[in-house]
Amino acid sequence: MPFKKILFGCCFLFITLGCWGQSAEQRALEKKREQLQQEIARVNKLLFSTQKKQKNLLSNLEDLNKKIEVREELIKAIEAEIAYLDNKVQQQQKEIAKLNKELEALKADYAEMILKSYKSKSEQSKLMFLLSSEDFFQAYKRYRYMQQYAAFRKKQGDSIQLKTTQINQLKRSLENQKKSKEKLAEENRAEANQIKKEKANQNELIRQIKSKERSYAKQIKKKQLEEKQIEREIERVIKAAIADANKKNKSTKKTVDVNAKSEGFALTPEGKALASRFEQNRGKLPWPVSEGIVTRKYGVIPHPTLRGIKIDSKGIHITTKQNAIARTVFKGTVLAIQSVSGRHAVYIQHGNYISLYNNLDKVYVNKGQEVVLKQSIGTVFTDKVTGKTTLKFQIWKDTQRQNPQYWLSK
Repeated sequence: MPFKKILFGCCFLFITLGCWGQSAEQRALEKKREQLQQEIARVNKLLFSTQKKQKNLLSNLEDLNKKIEVREELIKAIEAEIAYLDNKVQQQQKEIAKLNKELEALKADYAEMILKSYKSKSEQSKLMFLLSSEDFFQAYKRYRYMQQYAAFRKKQGDSIQLKTTQINQLKRSLENQKKSKEKLAEENRAEANQIKKEKANQNELIRQIKSKERSYAKQIKKKQLEEKQIEREIERVIKAAIADANKKNKSTKKTVDVNAKSEGFALTPEGKALASRFEQNRGKLPWPVSEGIVTRKYGVIPHPTLRGIKIDSKGIHITTKQNAIARTVFKGTVLAIQSVSGRHAVYIQHGNYISLYNNLDKVYVNKGQEVVLKQSIGTVFTDKVTGKTTLKFQIWKDTQRQNPQYWLSK
């Protein structure tokens, strides 16, 4: 294979592999930024587009806090991308300087070689060089030397051409990186200005809430008592449903897991297999609504504004669009349906796991019904005061609560 093709191929491979490795990292940063931009769009759509019938400062503050939280993450993502591009620009500038130095050295060597060749390149001098040989072997060696010298000179010319091409490619890439960096910097400034306005609104809402802190604290504590009662009822329903399911299995003389805990499901082989498949999908389960954002996380979290108040969240709250349909996250059987104050909760059994879909307006399934993945089970309730449509979602293993965010896909 000609040397030019080999050298060009090596240079092309080097450039391609280097750029591919860097662009893969850059694509990951770009993807994260785009996801956060989409998240902000969802926040605006699901939390700020609905018309609220009454002014609710706490609800408004929660919405604004969520928006600021996502925007701060977006700014961090943009800054990380800018830092990456800045580092890439510096590397390319160093590489261009290095290649320019190498190119100058190649050009100097090549010029010297051409000059020497010119001084002794007549056909007569070549012929005399061969004829002055002492024997045929020496003449052959001189002939080979002349061929190798000519080939080497051609290689030098090819090297200069390829090095020049490489430098031009890097310069074009460098220019593109600088433009991308400037565009991101402009976007970052716009986000910083926006978050400044949002934080000013946040401070004003906090000021208004602080002026009525005692009144709001009483409201929250009352609401927390109601939530505790609902959670106790959920726990009661689950224990009763487990006892009922175990009794039914026993009466039908189905083979069950004799090692099952007394407070958990006594599983049939089919139930164990279903539970195993459910476990294998940890972190991969589809969301229980087609579009939504988590507006309350799982666990004990401090109230964002009122001191000394903590929120004990037994599941997650997913705010979605009006008239949204709740759907199953895995195949299973409707274990129970609960109705409280005109709202409904559907419990679906997956072996010894339960997925719970609470705060439904209408229910489309019946107790004991087999359901498949992503099957519609009801419409999510919309609060007429706040305008929010929120699904309260939980996952249980027997009588133990799980963090749903560890189970749902990212």
